[in-house]
Amino acid sequence: MFTTLVDVALLNEYLESKDWVIVDCRYDLMDKKAGRNQYLIAHIPGAVYADLLTDLSGPPVPDCGRHPLPTPQAMHSLFHRLGISQGAQVVAYDNASGSFAARLWWMLRYMGHDAIAVLDGGWPEWQKDGLPTAPGEEINEPGNFQGQARRNWLVTVDKLTAVELLIDSRDPVRYRGEAEPLDRVAGHIPGAINHFWKDNLDSNGLFKGPDILRREFLEVLGDTSAANAVFYCGSGVTACHNLLAAAHAGLPAPRLYAGSWSEWCSDPKRPVATGEK
Repeated sequence: MFTTLVDVALLNEYLESKDWVIVDCRYDLMDKKAGRNQYLIAHIPGAVYADLLTDLSGPPVPDCGRHPLPTPQAMHSLFHRLGISQGAQVVAYDNASGSFAARLWWMLRYMGHDAIAVLDGGWPEWQKDGLPTAPGEEINEPGNFQGQARRNWLVTVDKLTAVELLIDSRDPVRYRGEAEPLDRVAGHIPGAINHFWKDNLDSNGLFKGPDILRREFLEVLGDTSAANAVFYCGSGVTACHNLLAAAHAGLPAPRLYAGSWSEWCSDPKRPVATGEK
């Protein structure tokens, strides 16, 4: 069972395995149709497509961010449609260093399915190695997914005041409030510290090794256990990249504030911090 990352050579070995489900999560925040269009042109053979906006997000329950988490019922339906059964090994990939695929990784783990890994390097790494591709849309036989939500992994906005350590996963420029390309207000939640999700990657766009990640996360966490830390980002997507990296480092699972900055700043009564702290 692979629970954090797999490389392209390993996935290529298992392309014909009926117990593996491959999910293409490519997406573009600025061109919402681009990911699916790219998938239709070429994808890893056997991969089905999951769209961030229509599949990996849902109506604003329980959070009201830009990409609200689907309800457990909606996740059940999605996983059935993707062909995921209880014994399946799932591999998710994208073209953005795992930043979208990590959302599906977290959702499946949240629903009790641990056999989910992200393809390290994703589609660019697959192409770089000249591995096979396929065009068009693929559909799996429905799965029999039956997982249950690990509700304590999720933190809602009303519980943030009781959080021991809150970590913002966005670009430091957005965290400090110097620029905000997506949300109505710039800045961060007061008291949050910053750990940019891209810091989990090396110069080739691959995840750093577990030992390096562990050392860097322990520096960020300080005296706080990973299990008592809560990560957020702009809309609950790239924060999952930090959660994936923490798991790859062998740390206990931190929690997610899925509503993230887009939910927090939607209420003008909530305080906003700028600068380094």
